[in-house]
Amino acid sequence: MRVGIVGVGMMGQHHARVFSEIKNCELIGIVDKDIARAKEVASTYGTAAIDSIDEMVRQRPDAVSIAVPTSLHQEVASIFLREGISCLVEKPIAPTVKGAEAIISAAKMSGAILMVGHIERFNPAVMKLKEMIQAGELGKLFIISTKRSGPFSPRIKDVGIIVDLATHDIDVTRFLVGREPKAIYAGYGKYKRDVEDYALMLLDFGGTIASIEASRFTPYKVRTLLATGSEAIACLDYIEQSIEVYSSTTRRMVDVNKKEPLKVELEHFIECVSERKRPLVDGNEGLMNLKVALTALRSGGK
Repeated sequence: MRVGIVGVGMMGQHHARVFSEIKNCELIGIVDKDIARAKEVASTYGTAAIDSIDEMVRQRPDAVSIAVPTSLHQEVASIFLREGISCLVEKPIAPTVKGAEAIISAAKMSGAILMVGHIERFNPAVMKLKEMIQAGELGKLFIISTKRSGPFSPRIKDVGIIVDLATHDIDVTRFLVGREPKAIYAGYGKYKRDVEDYALMLLDFGGTIASIEASRFTPYKVRTLLATGSEAIACLDYIEQSIEVYSSTTRRMVDVNKKEPLKVELEHFIECVSERKRPLVDGNEGLMNLKVALTALRSGGK
């Protein structure tokens, strides 16, 4: 499988590292507007720095990872998808519903595989918790509460925290509950940027309620999820890939087979391209996460 990467900032560099490690995957080249950066990363992972997107298309990769700023997702992804080149587009799929729909349409017209990079869906702890919920280990699921915070980062400039950061937990809660929210509310505010820096969202799934908190003001990263059911409560730590379960009589740590979520995600992408399978997080899933985020933005805030 011949793979290219467009955009090698922090996330794109990790894509280069993982693709270079995947068996039967050839990293054919890297494109970045900063050619010095492209050469640096290409040298690190034994591939070529390609000087333009058009040249990458001429190289005819089987698939590409797109890790450019969100505002460029539609423009860049559409170029490859129209050529029938499968794409993994980093989350969020696009800044607007119209842009997301254009990306999905381009993939549908050419038959290319489209996947959206919602990495937490591939966190082994999340996948294990989904199994537990489906098996009824928590009883009836009443509440999901997530917290995602960390130090301020000037890296993301084109979208606010709801579309950039909270979409991780929007995706996970939709996945765990297994249906779409009936009502969406949010409060949010701005502090250091022109877009929102902190937010608290409430998603009503009808029978299950999810609260999602996101901010960029803590001195260390917090990535947690609490699932409250009628029979037990599960405390998940995304970073540690751990789950602790409490019931009225017991407390136990769940056995989680820990793996790097990005490697699980990219291996799934390669498998889907190779076998022409629908990705776990396809374009429509990415669109639904975006719609929830944009509805939350419209619902409140100052």
